[in-house]
Amino acid sequence: MNNGGAEAAVAPVGVPQPLEWKFSQVFGERTAGEEVQEVDIISAIEFDRSGDHLATGDRGGRVVLFERTDTRDHVGHRRDLERMDSPINRHPEFRYKTEFQSHEPEFDYLKSLEIEEKINKIRWCQSANGALFLLSTNDKTIKFWKVQEKKVKKVCEMNVDSKKAMGNGPNVGSAITTSSKPCIANGGCTSNDFSFPDGGFPSLRLPVVTSHETNLMARCRRIYAHAHDYHINSISNNSDGETFISADDLRINLWNLEISNQSFNIVDVKPANMEDLTEVITSAEFHPTQCNMLAYSSSKGSIRLIDMRQSALCDTHSKLFEEQEAPGSRSFFTEIIASISDIKFAKDGRYILSRDYMTLKLWDINMDSGPVTTFQVHEYLRPKLCDLYENDSIFDKFECCISGNGLRVATGSYREYGSNNNGSQQKPHEETRSDGIKAFKISW
Repeated sequence: MNNGGAEAAVAPVGVPQPLEWKFSQVFGERTAGEEVQEVDIISAIEFDRSGDHLATGDRGGRVVLFERTDTRDHVGHRRDLERMDSPINRHPEFRYKTEFQSHEPEFDYLKSLEIEEKINKIRWCQSANGALFLLSTNDKTIKFWKVQEKKVKKVCEMNVDSKKAMGNGPNVGSAITTSSKPCIANGGCTSNDFSFPDGGFPSLRLPVVTSHETNLMARCRRIYAHAHDYHINSISNNSDGETFISADDLRINLWNLEISNQSFNIVDVKPANMEDLTEVITSAEFHPTQCNMLAYSSSKGSIRLIDMRQSALCDTHSKLFEEQEAPGSRSFFTEIIASISDIKFAKDGRYILSRDYMTLKLWDINMDSGPVTTFQVHEYLRPKLCDLYENDSIFDKFECCISGNGLRVATGSYREYGSNNNGSQQKPHEETRSDGIKAFKISW
C-alpha cells in the first residue's frame, strides 16, 4: 500500500516481479461504477518508525491499523540474505490488525460551527510493553490512543446442580445480583419468586473466571481540546517521547502527552490587526533527533527553523529557508503556487523536504541560500494556471515524504499516463504512476 491508498499485488516468494499499482481511495474491492461514500475516503496515512505498522484514517473518523507480516514470518530467511549481502525479493505484505472510531461529528454551539470527524493527521508514538500508541486529530481535537491485546475473561464452572434444582428459574448468582427483593440473613428472600430446594444444595461451587482468546482493544488515554481557534493542520511528536506540537493557521502549541488540559503557545503569528495578516502557518514538524528544534512552513513559501531554548515564545527564527525569485519571473500566481503545503525532515535531520504546488524541494539545514535540488512535479500545468485558478485546483494541498535511507522522495500529483500532457517523455529519474503518486530518486 502506498501513500495514496493504492493496493499492491504481491509477487510470489523468491520472484522479483514489479509491483502492480492500482489507484484506490478506499479499502476493499470496488466494482466498476460503484459509488464511493465520502466517509470511506482515506484522508490520512502514516507508517511507524520501524515500518512494521501502518495507520490510516478516513473522512468518517475511523482509524484502521495494519501490521507487516512478511518480516515476521520470514525473519530467518531475511537474516540469511543480509549475511550474504543479497537483495530481498519479497515485497512488503500488510495484514489488517484492528480499527476503531477515533472521532465523531461535533457542533460548536458558541460559534455555530460544525466540526467534521475527518482525520487530518495520524502520528505514531513510542511503543511500550507490547502496546501501540498513536495520536489522531480532526480539525479541533487531538486524541491519544493506546492499542493493546487484552485477554477476554469469561465466567465458567457454574453450579450446575443448582440450575437443575431450580429448573428454568434463575441461578444462584443471578438471584443474588439482580434481585431487588429484600433478603434475610440466611440467604433466603421474602418473595416467593425464589426459594431453596428441599434439603438445600448438596454442594455449592463458586464461579471461576478464566482467560480465553485475546482481542485488540483501543482505548483513548487523553483528549487534547479547546486549544485552537483555527483548523489543525499538523501534529508532530518530539524525540524526547514526552511532548508533541499541534499547529493551526496562526499558532503552534506545545503539549505534554500526560497533560491534556494545558498547552504552551510557542509560535504566534497572529497580528494585532487581522487586516495586516500576510501569511499563515501551513505545516510544522519536530526535528527527528534534536528535541529543542522544530521547523514550520508558511503560505509565502518560507521555512523557519526555530530553537526552543532561545525563548518561551519562539517569535524569532534561527534560520530562514526561502528561494529567491528569478528577475522578471513574478506573476499573479507566483505567491499562490509558492505556498508550501507540507514539510518533512529526513531521518537524520540534516535535510528538509518541502512541497509547494509545482515542485518538491530538498533543503540542507546548513545551507539557507537555496534548495539543494528541485523536482518538477507537474511542470506541464504551468501554462494552465489561469484555468486551475478559476476551478480552485490551484489551492489543492499535496503532502510529501522521504525514505528512511534518504535516497527517495514521494508526493501526490494528478493522474498521468506515460508521458506529460504536452507530449514530452518523462525524465529518466522520474517514476509517474497512474494513481497520482510521484516518486523521485535523489542523486548525490
